[in-house]
Amino acid sequence: MGRMEELPEYAERVLDVTELIPPGRVMTYGDIAEWLGEGGPRQVGRVMALYGGAVPWWRVVRSDGTLLPGHELEALGNYRAEGTPLREAPPAAEGHVPRINMRLARWDGGDGGGAIDDAHT
Repeated sequence: MGRMEELPEYAERVLDVTELIPPGRVMTYGDIAEWLGEGGPRQVGRVMALYGGAVPWWRVVRSDGTLLPGHELEALGNYRAEGTPLREAPPAAEGHVPRINMRLARWDGGDGGGAIDDAHT
């Protein structure tokens, strides 16, 4: 199907970075804004809300590792399929879903994902 033809330039750049995040890894909204050198977490979040369905949206996360409200189960399925490091909810936390283990899952654009580095230069 592909992306819409008339994406704003900033949205296109955010989605391009999102597509480069390796399976099993994540970047925060702020990480993407910082990497692009413009905007902020809210601007990246807005892009993802409007246009993120065409890319692996579950790889762009909140900095505390909580799953996107309303999309937890779909995201969790993707994380488990990709082997994304998770912090399981304790048994006493009934109804709570795991969080992403940000220390292990966070991607900085390196370690085997050279495409991001090449695109950034």
